[in-house]
Amino acid sequence: MTKQLIAIWAEDEQGLIGRNDRLPWHLPKEFKHFKETTMGQVLVMGRVTFEGMNRRILPGRQTIVLTRDLSYEADGVIVLHSKEEVLSWFAQQDKTLYILGGASIYKSFLPEVNGLIQTIVHGVFEGDTYFPDYDKEAFVAVSEIYFDKDDKNPYDFSVTTYERKVE
Repeated sequence: MTKQLIAIWAEDEQGLIGRNDRLPWHLPKEFKHFKETTMGQVLVMGRVTFEGMNRRILPGRQTIVLTRDLSYEADGVIVLHSKEEVLSWFAQQDKTLYILGGASIYKSFLPEVNGLIQTIVHGVFEGDTYFPDYDKEAFVAVSEIYFDKDDKNPYDFSVTTYERKVE
């Protein structure tokens, strides 16, 4: 597989992606899908998203934390300070780079991504952060998987993979 730059996120039916720097739901099946999708690749996230994960490094993946804070340090991650630094780093290696947020990080990278992996949690939640607007016409859906709620996953959700249209 050729390396790609992919935005990956979960949102509710109204585009909500976060509440107090965390996900507003808990769906183990969605976490499992995320893990299987990103394993062995590279994750890039903003400092606030990383802090919201309690600075936890996800096993089997390399993590880049993007921050304007030039003195920021965190063990076990690569700290970069601009989108240009991330793209330069990306150009010099062979892994797919998954953009994990937050909203300003998504907005910054959306013009560059080759693909999107969007999870829609079928429900409406309370929160404070929404996925940014983007040109939906620039992408085409290539797959969709529907997951039913169960005793451990209180909401149905679907995962749709999009590819950027070739001009």
